[in-house]
Amino acid sequence: MANPLYDQLFGRHAGAQTPFLHLATGVTLTHDAFLRRAAQFAHVLAGTGLRPGDRLAAQIHKSPEALALYAACAQAGVVFLPLNTAYTAAELQYFIEDSGASLIVCDGASEVEMAEMASDLGARLAVLNADGTGSLAMAADGQPEMFDTADRGADDLAALLYTSGTTGRSKGAMLSQRNLLSNSEALVECWRFTDQDVLLHALPIFHTHGLFVATNVTLIAGGSMIFLPKFDAEEVLTRLPEATSMMGVPTFYTRLLDQPGFDRAAAAHMRLFVSGSAPLLAETHASFEARTGHAILERYGMTETNMNTTNPYDGARRAGTVGMPLPGVELKITDPGTGETLAQGEVGQIEVRGPNVFQGYWKMPEKTAEELRADGFFITGDLGLIDDQGYVQIVGRGKDLIISGGYNIYPKEIELVLDAQLGVCESAVIGVPHPDFGESVVAVLVAEKDAQPDMAQIEIAVGKELARFKHPRRMITLEALPRNTMGKVQKNVLRETYSAIFMQSESVE
Repeated sequence: MANPLYDQLFGRHAGAQTPFLHLATGVTLTHDAFLRRAAQFAHVLAGTGLRPGDRLAAQIHKSPEALALYAACAQAGVVFLPLNTAYTAAELQYFIEDSGASLIVCDGASEVEMAEMASDLGARLAVLNADGTGSLAMAADGQPEMFDTADRGADDLAALLYTSGTTGRSKGAMLSQRNLLSNSEALVECWRFTDQDVLLHALPIFHTHGLFVATNVTLIAGGSMIFLPKFDAEEVLTRLPEATSMMGVPTFYTRLLDQPGFDRAAAAHMRLFVSGSAPLLAETHASFEARTGHAILERYGMTETNMNTTNPYDGARRAGTVGMPLPGVELKITDPGTGETLAQGEVGQIEVRGPNVFQGYWKMPEKTAEELRADGFFITGDLGLIDDQGYVQIVGRGKDLIISGGYNIYPKEIELVLDAQLGVCESAVIGVPHPDFGESVVAVLVAEKDAQPDMAQIEIAVGKELARFKHPRRMITLEALPRNTMGKVQKNVLRETYSAIFMQSESVE
């Protein structure tokens, strides 16, 4: 029976004795061994009563078995819902109840807490630990190592991923088999992945980056992965000579640059470093290339679409840009008010259309209609422009736009100036309420190691490069910016922290 996702990612590797997962323990799993274990898991899922289209929620640590559970869901036609391991029980309650998950798979450490929730929600519960033990693994032992793959179509739902929910309720993005497959195929083409590639995988697999980009690309290409449980700079540096490629968030690359042994020799075997999930600082881009001779390839994607754009494999990988649309993806910049397409170089909202764009938000038809146009274009919520060379530049999220005294202020423009100043490692610019102007600009700075930014000099530089209405009214320093698990700066946290403080001080002045 046909099942495009399973057939293209997993099924075609059946019987292959080629390596798939190189584990931190030194053990290597072949494609065939991995698929046999996944088939055993699929039997367990079917045995618990799950049918194609049912949802399985998994909050488990990264392991070969956790990845096999994803494969089992694909083979059984079950919709996979991976959940951040940092989520609290209160957060999980919403995701599981909203999705209507029939089976919850959790780590043994949270079994007692999750058992009560599962009972309240009428869901079954199974345990899968990072070492491969637990009730799910025990139930799988002894099951047949072959499973009749469920019949599914390209437009059938494959995964449900919840957005971070920084404003309002988290939304469940419905991703079809076509969404996942088309994107992986485009990335393999653009990034030149083959069956000879060994991807150094240190990302979590509850997120689209580690699961639907890194893992799916490797599977489509028929390559293998050095499958590390988490990112550890020393471990990554040790394993780098065994790899040909790596995908990571900017933090991975800044931490590697802190390693004295990270140099051209250490990276000599590599052909590609990819960065995403958060903006890569131009300084990091330049330092990395100077140290290793490799230019990091930055791309742009999101939960609802997977990847939309990429810097070129051949050609200039330009710092501060996310490249050009992937094959099959259309991208345009539009006026937020009218929806009209803007001229090249103008800042507006980014809209994308293509086979990678999700089906809509789970049980939220009104929200889907707001963000997914009838003609198939998805309003990403990101602000950007297309420069004179066709590269896309992201200037911020729509909700991060600052409107002060009637002027639109894009934080990225100010952050670029601040990041270039001596003693400044990085910055985040936010808008806080102001009694006269509506909002005023506040800059949060992080100092470089063993340095102290000269605020007076920074103010002079800002004055020379930016119009007066863009100048930060306040500048403060922090040891680090708040980030989520994928390294994105949480500007909503900064706004919540400083809005009340500065609103009070402004009203007193």
